[in-house]
Amino acid sequence: MEIERPVISHEKGIKFKKKKEGRSLWADGWIRLKRNKLAMFGLFLVTVLVLAAIFAPLITPYSPYEQFIWTKGKDAQLAPPSREHWFGTDIYGRDIYTRVVYGARISLQIALASTLISVVIGVILGAIAGYYGGKVDDFISWLINVIFAFPFLFFVLAIVAYLPPSLTIMYFAIGFVNWAEIARVVRGQVLSIKTKEFVEAAVALGARDFRVIFRHILPNVMAPVIVQATLGMGSIIMLEAGLSFLGFGVQPPEPSWGYMIDQGRQYLMTGKWWWSVFPGFAIMMLVLGFNLLGDGLRDALDPRLKQ
Repeated sequence: MEIERPVISHEKGIKFKKKKEGRSLWADGWIRLKRNKLAMFGLFLVTVLVLAAIFAPLITPYSPYEQFIWTKGKDAQLAPPSREHWFGTDIYGRDIYTRVVYGARISLQIALASTLISVVIGVILGAIAGYYGGKVDDFISWLINVIFAFPFLFFVLAIVAYLPPSLTIMYFAIGFVNWAEIARVVRGQVLSIKTKEFVEAAVALGARDFRVIFRHILPNVMAPVIVQATLGMGSIIMLEAGLSFLGFGVQPPEPSWGYMIDQGRQYLMTGKWWWSVFPGFAIMMLVLGFNLLGDGLRDALDPRLKQ
């Protein structure tokens, strides 16, 4: 958008000169993000795997549950990578490439749902603690410290092991445990923003606390929340794979990367490496993509690094 600003000239009176307005934080951040090659590489990895998960039926010729007995006149069980089965097959004759692609759906679904739950809980509790302070802040801060006192994996493992295994249980188990880091970030941001002039002006004009928090404060703290959520998605994917590896995650015959690694590791010593290697490589690429993208977003959205 361009605006006209007056320029005074003694000879020809007043002229108007067009001057561009400054870019917003998000537009400026996107420009800086595009200059970060590692961040764009991470965005590329995440985009490729997300598209593969969405269009899995179009890029895989088989079903993730389909079992083969013979392929090209040979035994299809634990068959090595070939033209028919790019990543080989498992002990049941299922195509590993197809199961890796469909496994991306489950990992991304759990990561997105758990992150959304943790962001909602963390933002609400962090904003309340930072805005009201006093005993409310003390109680929420104590609750955050309690969450941090327990090992993250053991906390989730206790919830998942006690309840019947399902995707919904995993969403809420990871989301309810993962909110503390986001709440701590939001609380610190709200403590610094609530003393600003525009917040004091809104309070002086009679705005209610709900409007002050959600209309004036939270829009200014979403940048670090987005960064923290992006970085946390890589950890959630690793956690889901670890739970499946231990047998407490997604149950067979659903395609899960962690469970595939667990089932294939006993055949590594016999030279049947593809059952474990390809799911592990997929986990590495997706986690690397989220970590690189999260680091790039942190640098791009930090106003202190604008220069």
